Amino acid sequence: MEKRRIGTSDLYVSKIGLGCMSVGTEEKKALQLIESALDMGINYLDTADLYDQGLNEEFVGKAIKQKRQEIILATKVGNRFEEGKKGWSWDPSKKYIKSAVKDSLRRLQTDYIDLYQLHGGTLEDPIDETIEAFEELKQEGVIRYYGISSIRPNVIREFVTKSSIVSVMMQYSILDRRPEEQILPYLNDHQISVVARGPVAKGILTNRPLENASQSMKQNGYLDYAFEELETVISSLKSDLAVDRSLTQVALQYCLFDETVASVVAGASSLEQIKNNVAAANSTPLTAEQVQKIRDLTKASIYDQHR
Repeated sequence: MEKRRIGTSDLYVSKIGLGCMSVGTEEKKALQLIESALDMGINYLDTADLYDQGLNEEFVGKAIKQKRQEIILATKVGNRFEEGKKGWSWDPSKKYIKSAVKDSLRRLQTDYIDLYQLHGGTLEDPIDETIEAFEELKQEGVIRYYGISSIRPNVIREFVTKSSIVSVMMQYSILDRRPEEQILPYLNDHQISVVARGPVAKGILTNRPLENASQSMKQNGYLDYAFEELETVISSLKSDLAVDRSLTQVALQYCLFDETVASVVAGASSLEQIKNNVAAANSTPLTAEQVQKIRDLTKASIYDQHR
């Protein structure tokens, strides 16, 4: 599978990454899914300490133990939890980050993390202290690079201005085009990559019949779209663009069209989904005309600039 460079780093990641949160809590199945993804050419695994209170990191660690050098491993920090207790609290302090990374390394059975990401963030955080923690971990060789996972424009700008982040993980899809107007061009100008998540918009942008959507989605729609609007958009996408390819292929190739996107992290809870995602990554890229047609069919919302 073709690989793309994350920012100015020397991390080259497969165009499609595996969002490991979706592999579940049954160990045998989870390991099979992760190993299958690696066998099919995915080299980029994304997890977080919070997922299943560290269990997800443990599964990833077991799956990659014999091939660690071949993997680009990303995990996240900032959500403080206690194993066995419900809920978590936000803690982006230097002390917590430098403590939490040790627990992640132990669960992942490795002595370094390729991409360590702050799992959220607000302008009220001690951002300078947070950056200091990541920079020290880099100097110590515990992490190779760091980034943030955020959809907050003002938080993103703070980190771009003050730190050496190489990536921003954010929600991006045909149905959530908020990054396009300002964030993608801004990050591209600063040679910082986007890692896109949510590319199939909770399964809407797959071949799964829309009538099978949850009752909540039927009542509330998705982001700026009422359910009736979703039906119209999906019908148009299928008839205009998903003629000789699947809707999943259209969805993932749309995200990959922008050069700022290094990888699209797609979840998978079955082998079939992994196969579909890999096929989508390896399919023919969309043309500029096809991308424009998609944009004509959909909404170009913008972020709340005060966040």
